Amino acid sequence: MSARGVRRSGARRDGITAGGIRLDWRFIVGNTTWLLLATVIAGASLWPVYQSRAFIVLVGVTFGLGAVVAILGALFRWRTWLVALSTVGVYLVAGVPVAVPGRAVRGILPTPGGLLDLLAATALSWKQLVTIVLPVGSYQALLVPAFILVLLSTVIGLSVALRAPVGELGTLAPAALFVSGIVLGPTVATRPIGTGLGLFVVLLFWLLWFRWLRRRSARRLAPQQSRRSTASSSDRRLADARGLFGSAVIVAVAIVAGTGAAVVLPVDVPRDVLRARVQQPFDPRAYPSPLSEFRGYLQAGRADAVLLEVAGLPSGGRLRLATLDSYDGVVYSVGSDQVDSASGSFTRLPDRLDQSLVDGDEATLTVTVEGYTGVWVPGAGQLERITFTGPTRIMRSDSFYYNDNSGTAAVLTGLVRGDSYQSVGVIPRAPESLADLRPGSAVLPSPAVLPDELEQALARYVQAGDPPGVQLQAMLDGLKTEGYISHGTLPDEPVSRSGHGTDRISELFTNQPMLGDAEQYAVAAALMARRLGFPARVVIGFVPQAAGDSGSAAGAEAVPVVGSDISAWIEVASTEGWATVDPNPPVRDIPAQAPDDPSVVSRPQSVVPPALPDPAELRDPAPPESTSEDPPAPPNPLLAFLLHAAIVAAWTLLGLGVLLSPVLLIALAKARRRHLRRTRSTPLDRIRGGWREFSDAALDHGIDVPAGATRTELAALVPGGAPLPLAVAVDRAVFSPERPGNAAAEEVWTAVTDLRRSLGAGRTRTDRIRALVSLRSLGRYAGGASVGRTAPRGSGPAPGGARP
Repeated sequence: MSARGVRRSGARRDGITAGGIRLDWRFIVGNTTWLLLATVIAGASLWPVYQSRAFIVLVGVTFGLGAVVAILGALFRWRTWLVALSTVGVYLVAGVPVAVPGRAVRGILPTPGGLLDLLAATALSWKQLVTIVLPVGSYQALLVPAFILVLLSTVIGLSVALRAPVGELGTLAPAALFVSGIVLGPTVATRPIGTGLGLFVVLLFWLLWFRWLRRRSARRLAPQQSRRSTASSSDRRLADARGLFGSAVIVAVAIVAGTGAAVVLPVDVPRDVLRARVQQPFDPRAYPSPLSEFRGYLQAGRADAVLLEVAGLPSGGRLRLATLDSYDGVVYSVGSDQVDSASGSFTRLPDRLDQSLVDGDEATLTVTVEGYTGVWVPGAGQLERITFTGPTRIMRSDSFYYNDNSGTAAVLTGLVRGDSYQSVGVIPRAPESLADLRPGSAVLPSPAVLPDELEQALARYVQAGDPPGVQLQAMLDGLKTEGYISHGTLPDEPVSRSGHGTDRISELFTNQPMLGDAEQYAVAAALMARRLGFPARVVIGFVPQAAGDSGSAAGAEAVPVVGSDISAWIEVASTEGWATVDPNPPVRDIPAQAPDDPSVVSRPQSVVPPALPDPAELRDPAPPESTSEDPPAPPNPLLAFLLHAAIVAAWTLLGLGVLLSPVLLIALAKARRRHLRRTRSTPLDRIRGGWREFSDAALDHGIDVPAGATRTELAALVPGGAPLPLAVAVDRAVFSPERPGNAAAEEVWTAVTDLRRSLGAGRTRTDRIRALVSLRSLGRYAGGASVGRTAPRGSGPAPGGARP
């Protein structure tokens, strides 16, 4: 057997790990404790994703199970494949009750369906987690990614720490868990940068603890190594290599943790995480615009058909189908290919949303689907939570998506007759007066084109120089005064063409009288409001007449929603939020159109309409809070990285300075004392100061100096006898009738410097640091006493006049 094999087998019999540290209960408990602290802090990066008690239970239980596997593997020296197999067994046995608690019997025993969900979630839950609204709680099997990350981090980290030749590599496991939590987390940082710095501090002290254990083990094994000269040289080289590698790991972890915390944890800018990169599975642009189907609800046979049964809708309440914010001159649609369109981003809703910031009244709706079909889910206000019922509840819940920016909901599978759900939302309060509104700062895709006739009509309705809110109210009054409602679906109705492209909007303002319905008036009002400086969007939905006629604050009984209840309105963004505005004229008799008479040769001279004011005059100068400016150019990535790295380095140095401030103060006090002794005015005082400096160094290095000992006696206490010539030289300088010169003082201080270094030679770094921070010498002269100041009473000058 080779020498290396002999050392390995001997180490195993003695209970020594591959890293040269004894595998005893102290070593196991210490590593487990450090890893537990690091896992708790690293797991905090996943808290914004879950925010539930189930996640806290998962972290605790999973860490315990993973630690048991790692400790058993270290004690019984399991091979890697056996540790991996045990980890998979723990995953299958504990995965359902821990990560899919809803599919476990009494929350403990896994069910066959739960095991299938667990196995499917192992591969599929990752993408689901980054395409869903946060927090997810314990929704379906979305705790599985956290279970996998914590289990692997615990087993790998603790196994490496207990068994690897360089146990310091175990610190990389919680660091990887921390980074994974950031990658899977929200785009906006919800945890302070102190979380990352806290993890860095724990990992740093864990690494320092490792180095302390390694040095202590090396001192314990030193006598045995001295009896094996051939092996000791190899072991020393191996120990030096491990120490160098451990130092490299410390530096690497510091750099990665500090720089990573600065780059991925900025507090005022969105983070570039996986959630921002993954394409959302529901794309509203793949479906026809619901506004293009407006006239279909008014056709014969559907206008009187019951589409929905709704209970809980407030009096005069509106059911939203979809919010449209993108106009390309042909159709108003949900979402846009422009990057600033927030209405096109739909995510899954796992549990509930926090709408506490919305100023409004809560409403609980119970909806039963009758004749309505489609992917858009009718609702009211800003949704907090939704619960599907009936036989299709699981299918509808799994395919439900929501956009909180626009309040639009959809299901991929579509709603059909028999579906039912209960939704809770907050309906914003209407503004007291539109005239007091000021444009908000919401960003919407710019309209592709504005008809000239719309510009001319807007110039007639508003007065240049009026406040924006007054102009908005005047525009709405103009539409309601000149406009008439005609769907063009009944035989006795005037012709009113459907559609809302630019040609139809132009026709709306050129025909006399102005004829259209909510499809055209909502689009025209939205475009005019945009022209006045207000961000505006079109909303299509239902306004049930039965709910308005009931007179109750909130209908307790279900009211029918028929096709003729279809309507469209607009929402304008003000400094107070989004406000619902109805631009539709009242239903009234439509005057007859004047017939065209081709025999008429001459026409009375018409008044030339006034020139359209400059567009800038149509609206009051935008207030400071709504001024739109081009976004600043993104910073250079390299400069941003260097800036973040410098900030983290500065904070890290500041923290280390605070922690090491007592040590620094002691070292500075001793350095100042040494400087004062060496720069005294006379050579004799400098010589005396040099000896005192040496005696203080000996005292700090643990040499017990009796009170009143002479210089020669103190020198004899130091092993090796090297200080004896210095003691003789100092005695001769002190007791000689001749005063020593500057050269003698410099020689003494040179010898003192060499002797101080020799006191630390052969000692460990811990011993040298202990001597550096020792307080024994600082208080030695407080009472005026000194050590080694004079020779015994009655003795003359030291023999020999030579100075060192």
